[in-house]
Amino acid sequence: MISSPALRKAPNRRRLRMLLALPAAAAAAAVVAACSSSGTSSGASPAAGGGSSAHAAAAVGLKTATISGATVLTNAKGFTLYSFAPDTSTTSKCNGACAQNWPPVKPAASGAKGAFGTIKRSDGSAQLTFHGHPLYTFVGDKSPGQASGNGINAFGGLWHEATASGAAAPAGASSVGGNGY
Repeated sequence: MISSPALRKAPNRRRLRMLLALPAAAAAAAVVAACSSSGTSSGASPAAGGGSSAHAAAAVGLKTATISGATVLTNAKGFTLYSFAPDTSTTSKCNGACAQNWPPVKPAASGAKGAFGTIKRSDGSAQLTFHGHPLYTFVGDKSPGQASGNGINAFGGLWHEATASGAAAPAGASSVGGNGY
Protein backbone atom coordinates (compact mmCIF):
# COMPACT_ATOMS: atom_id res chain seq x y z
CA MET A 1 0.00 0.00 0.00
CA ILE A 2 1.34 3.38 -1.01
CA SER A 3 1.10 6.02 1.69
CA SER A 4 2.10 9.25 0.08
CA PRO A 5 1.12 12.68 1.51
CA ALA A 6 0.15 13.77 -2.02
CA LEU A 7 -2.31 10.87 -2.35
CA ARG A 8 -3.88 11.60 1.04
CA LYS A 9 -4.41 15.27 0.05
CA ALA A 10 -6.13 14.47 -3.28
CA PRO A 11 -9.55 13.57 -1.77
CA ASN A 12 -9.39 16.67 0.43
CA ARG A 13 -8.69 18.89 -2.58
CA ARG A 14 -11.63 17.40 -4.47
CA ARG A 15 -13.88 17.93 -1.46
CA LEU A 16 -12.71 21.56 -1.12
CA ARG A 17 -13.31 22.21 -4.85
CA MET A 18 -16.79 20.74 -4.54
CA LEU A 19 -17.58 22.92 -1.51
CA LEU A 20 -16.38 26.02 -3.35
CA ALA A 21 -18.36 25.16 -6.49
CA LEU A 22 -21.69 24.80 -4.66
CA PRO A 23 -22.08 28.50 -3.65
CA ALA A 24 -21.03 29.60 -7.14
CA ALA A 25 -23.66 27.34 -8.72
CA ALA A 26 -26.30 28.58 -6.28
CA ALA A 27 -25.42 32.21 -7.05
CA ALA A 28 -25.60 31.56 -10.80
CA ALA A 29 -29.01 29.93 -10.41
CA ALA A 30 -30.24 32.89 -8.36
CA VAL A 31 -29.11 35.34 -11.04
CA VAL A 32 -30.84 33.35 -13.78
CA ALA A 33 -34.02 33.16 -11.73
CA ALA A 34 -33.84 36.87 -10.88
CA CYS A 35 -33.52 37.76 -14.53
CA SER A 36 -36.21 35.47 -15.83
CA SER A 37 -39.68 36.88 -16.23
CA SER A 38 -43.27 35.90 -16.41
CA GLY A 39 -43.89 39.20 -18.19
CA THR A 40 -46.39 39.79 -20.90
CA SER A 41 -46.08 41.71 -24.11
CA SER A 42 -48.17 44.51 -22.66
CA GLY A 43 -45.56 45.87 -20.28
CA ALA A 44 -43.34 45.43 -17.27
CA SER A 45 -43.42 42.58 -14.82
CA PRO A 46 -41.52 41.73 -11.66
CA ALA A 47 -37.96 40.53 -12.12
CA ALA A 48 -38.87 37.08 -10.89
CA GLY A 49 -41.90 35.16 -9.80
CA GLY A 50 -41.08 35.43 -6.12
CA GLY A 51 -38.92 33.93 -3.45
CA SER A 52 -35.42 34.93 -2.44
CA SER A 53 -34.01 34.86 -5.99
CA ALA A 54 -35.91 38.03 -6.85
CA HIS A 55 -33.84 40.02 -4.38
CA ALA A 56 -30.91 40.61 -6.74
CA ALA A 57 -32.94 42.51 -9.35
CA ALA A 58 -35.31 44.01 -6.81
CA ALA A 59 -32.37 45.31 -4.79
CA VAL A 60 -31.38 47.49 -7.72
CA GLY A 61 -34.98 48.51 -8.49
CA LEU A 62 -35.26 46.80 -11.88
CA LYS A 63 -37.91 44.70 -13.59
CA THR A 64 -38.15 42.84 -16.86
CA ALA A 65 -40.64 43.32 -19.66
CA THR A 66 -41.32 41.61 -22.96
CA ILE A 67 -41.16 44.19 -25.72
CA SER A 68 -41.68 42.97 -29.30
CA GLY A 69 -40.71 39.45 -28.26
CA ALA A 70 -37.48 40.35 -26.40
CA THR A 71 -37.26 40.11 -22.59
CA VAL A 72 -35.49 43.30 -21.57
CA LEU A 73 -34.53 45.04 -18.36
CA THR A 74 -36.56 48.09 -17.38
CA ASN A 75 -36.29 50.59 -14.59
CA ALA A 76 -38.90 50.66 -11.82
CA LYS A 77 -41.16 52.84 -14.00
CA GLY A 78 -41.06 50.34 -16.89
CA PHE A 79 -38.72 52.28 -19.19
CA THR A 80 -36.34 50.15 -21.26
CA LEU A 81 -32.67 50.03 -20.27
CA TYR A 82 -29.90 50.10 -22.87
CA SER A 83 -26.21 49.30 -23.25
CA PHE A 84 -23.71 51.16 -25.44
CA ALA A 85 -21.38 49.04 -27.59
CA PRO A 86 -18.20 51.15 -27.07
CA ASP A 87 -18.43 50.86 -23.26
CA THR A 88 -16.18 48.47 -21.35
CA SER A 89 -16.94 46.69 -18.10
CA THR A 90 -15.09 49.46 -16.23
CA THR A 91 -15.67 52.57 -18.35
CA SER A 92 -18.64 54.45 -19.79
CA LYS A 93 -17.87 56.11 -23.13
CA CYS A 94 -21.12 58.13 -22.98
CA ASN A 95 -20.53 61.56 -21.44
CA GLY A 96 -21.66 65.15 -22.03
CA ALA A 97 -24.36 65.43 -24.72
CA CYS A 98 -24.46 61.65 -24.97
CA ALA A 99 -25.35 61.30 -21.27
CA GLN A 100 -28.04 63.97 -21.66
CA ASN A 101 -29.76 61.83 -24.32
CA TRP A 102 -28.89 58.50 -22.71
CA PRO A 103 -29.04 59.15 -18.94
CA PRO A 104 -26.89 56.69 -16.95
CA VAL A 105 -28.78 54.44 -14.52
CA LYS A 106 -27.75 55.14 -10.94
CA PRO A 107 -27.39 52.18 -8.58
CA ALA A 108 -29.96 51.74 -5.81
CA ALA A 109 -28.89 52.68 -2.31
CA SER A 110 -28.99 49.02 -1.27
CA GLY A 111 -26.15 48.18 -3.66
CA ALA A 112 -25.77 45.87 -6.60
CA LYS A 113 -25.35 42.11 -6.30
CA GLY A 114 -24.74 39.13 -8.56
CA ALA A 115 -24.78 40.04 -12.24
CA PHE A 116 -25.24 43.67 -11.24
CA GLY A 117 -22.34 45.92 -10.40
CA THR A 118 -21.26 49.53 -10.51
CA ILE A 119 -18.61 51.59 -12.23
CA LYS A 120 -17.28 55.05 -11.47
CA ARG A 121 -18.07 57.52 -14.26
CA SER A 122 -15.66 60.24 -15.42
CA ASP A 123 -17.65 62.80 -13.36
CA GLY A 124 -17.19 60.67 -10.22
CA SER A 125 -20.80 59.43 -10.04
CA ALA A 126 -21.71 55.74 -9.87
CA GLN A 127 -23.45 53.88 -12.68
CA LEU A 128 -25.23 50.52 -12.54
CA THR A 129 -23.95 47.69 -14.74
CA PHE A 130 -25.48 44.35 -15.73
CA HIS A 131 -23.13 41.54 -16.81
CA GLY A 132 -20.41 44.19 -17.17
CA HIS A 133 -22.48 46.52 -19.38
CA PRO A 134 -23.16 50.04 -18.06
CA LEU A 135 -26.92 50.75 -18.21
CA TYR A 136 -28.79 53.78 -19.61
CA THR A 137 -32.32 54.97 -20.31
CA PHE A 138 -33.21 56.88 -23.49
CA VAL A 139 -34.94 60.27 -23.62
CA GLY A 140 -36.64 59.21 -26.86
CA ASP A 141 -38.74 56.64 -24.96
CA LYS A 142 -41.76 58.67 -23.90
CA SER A 143 -43.68 55.93 -22.11
CA PRO A 144 -43.06 52.52 -20.51
CA GLY A 145 -42.79 49.64 -22.95
CA GLN A 146 -41.09 51.61 -25.72
CA ALA A 147 -37.67 50.64 -27.04
CA SER A 148 -37.07 53.35 -29.63
CA GLY A 149 -33.36 53.48 -28.82
CA ASN A 150 -32.59 49.90 -29.85
CA GLY A 151 -30.32 49.73 -32.89
CA ILE A 152 -29.56 53.45 -33.00
CA ASN A 153 -26.02 54.34 -34.04
CA ALA A 154 -25.25 57.55 -32.14
CA PHE A 155 -22.38 59.16 -30.23
CA GLY A 156 -19.82 56.82 -31.73
CA GLY A 157 -21.53 53.48 -31.32
CA LEU A 158 -24.55 51.24 -31.41
CA TRP A 159 -27.20 51.16 -28.68
CA HIS A 160 -28.94 47.92 -27.67
CA GLU A 161 -31.71 47.00 -25.27
CA ALA A 162 -30.33 45.37 -22.14
CA THR A 163 -31.77 41.87 -22.32
CA ALA A 164 -32.47 39.80 -19.23
CA SER A 165 -29.87 37.27 -20.44
CA GLY A 166 -27.15 39.92 -20.57
CA ALA A 167 -26.60 39.49 -24.30
CA ALA A 168 -27.09 42.43 -26.66
CA ALA A 169 -30.47 42.51 -28.38
CA PRO A 170 -30.28 42.35 -32.16
CA ALA A 171 -30.38 45.82 -33.67
CA GLY A 172 -33.91 46.68 -34.64
CA ALA A 173 -35.44 43.70 -32.81
CA SER A 174 -37.71 45.95 -30.77
CA SER A 175 -36.97 49.31 -32.25
CA VAL A 176 -39.96 51.52 -32.88
CA GLY A 177 -37.90 54.39 -34.18
CA GLY A 178 -34.50 54.77 -35.70
CA ASN A 179 -33.69 58.44 -35.64
CA GLY A 180 -30.23 59.00 -34.19
CA TYR A 181 -28.81 62.03 -32.47
